Amino acid sequence: MLTEPQPGITRIAPRKTRVGLVSGGLGAYWPQFPGLLPQLQESARRVAQRLSQLDCEVVDAGFISDPHDGAAAAETLRRADCDLVIGFLTTYMTANMLVPVAQRTGAPVLLLNLQPTEAMDHATFDTGAWLAYCGACPLPEMTNTFRRCGIDVRSVSGYLESDAAWLRIGRWVTAAGVRAAFRHGRHGLLGHLYPGMMDVSTDPTLVTAQLGGHVEILEIDDLRVRTEKVTEDETLARMDLAREVFSLDGTVADDDFRWAATVSVAMDRLVEDFALDSLAYYHRGLDGETHERVGAGLILGASLLTARGIPACGEFELRTSLAMLLMDRLGAGGSFTELQALNFTDNVVEMGHDGPAHLAISSSRPMLRGLGVFHGKRGWGVSVECDVSHGPVTLCGLAQDRHGRFSLVASQGRAVPGPLLAIGNTSSRVDFGRDPGEWTDDWSASGIAHHWALGTGHRVAELRAVAELLGLPITVV
Repeated sequence: MLTEPQPGITRIAPRKTRVGLVSGGLGAYWPQFPGLLPQLQESARRVAQRLSQLDCEVVDAGFISDPHDGAAAAETLRRADCDLVIGFLTTYMTANMLVPVAQRTGAPVLLLNLQPTEAMDHATFDTGAWLAYCGACPLPEMTNTFRRCGIDVRSVSGYLESDAAWLRIGRWVTAAGVRAAFRHGRHGLLGHLYPGMMDVSTDPTLVTAQLGGHVEILEIDDLRVRTEKVTEDETLARMDLAREVFSLDGTVADDDFRWAATVSVAMDRLVEDFALDSLAYYHRGLDGETHERVGAGLILGASLLTARGIPACGEFELRTSLAMLLMDRLGAGGSFTELQALNFTDNVVEMGHDGPAHLAISSSRPMLRGLGVFHGKRGWGVSVECDVSHGPVTLCGLAQDRHGRFSLVASQGRAVPGPLLAIGNTSSRVDFGRDPGEWTDDWSASGIAHHWALGTGHRVAELRAVAELLGLPITVV
């Protein structure tokens, strides 16, 4: 996960992902092979130990040997409200031992088939020793039965200390954390839609219906009133913090800087008062009146919030603020982004956005630049300028089709160095390893809207896991 991005900025501590674990095997074996159960229980303890190293809270329901044990484990995990339930198949076990766990908890299920070592020692093994390697045997029985019961299930097969297997398990735990962030999330929607942006309009009810959580509708006055209550000392302290985090271009006017700092303090208060996990905003205003000035002063505060793990973006882009939250919880950052231009000389796509950035993934110290006018928007003030860290990057957006159904859209490339515009925008040059025009056509044909989140690392494997747990289609360009 992302660490503290800049001096003076402390990331929030998100709710820990809660993983339920139930291990088991067929009780008929225990009297037949007395040494088998202790060996399997030791494997179960090792799985619990390794799970606890994945930055999650493990609720261990113990080792089950029959359907009665399974029912008791199901009740334990139901009360725990798990984000993911893991069934460890230590040896053969019947499906009726685990199906109630899935049915009663309602959580996504991951089945583990992790044998003790890479391979059996065929020359010395007897039946009891073989049964400790027999977790693969019930796996098709489980997946068939679960699906016949209408329960989605996925599995990881390997051996106890396999790094490849634990990498895959880690992806599912991380994906469950993203699902939980949406399920428990509170998402602020402040102001109104940018007029005419039909692609970004989102019905808040659809967010709750498909992802869970709650969308809090906010007025510009909710922020204006808090702005008026910010003290001079609070403003000066925020200006000092901004000087630590940003380099200030000579174009930054002191009055505009002071105002942005004041609004930033008020934004923190707004987020705290409404317990927000993300924020999307836009307000037009007119002729320099107070509401226009508040709407124009959001960029500094939005960038600082995003760096703390509370993504904030402009243009009322609720779905992109959610995509930014997703990427942040993957540890990828996630900066507000749109297409800027194509560079056929260098074979890159230039992308970014005016306004807030994810400071934790900036390639260098971000800059505050003063703008006498915001292009396409009312008002003036300070804006953030930076480039995403060079290397592997992933684009992720939340698309919506004609039936209102959400889906994920993603693409992997590399952010590369080179000339960028100095106009107070976040800007990156991304090489997708193909003709920029062809990539742009394919990306646009995917159903993506004109904003998305740009994060570090190649994350498609993790995004596929997230999409599966959320029950969403995913398109990879």
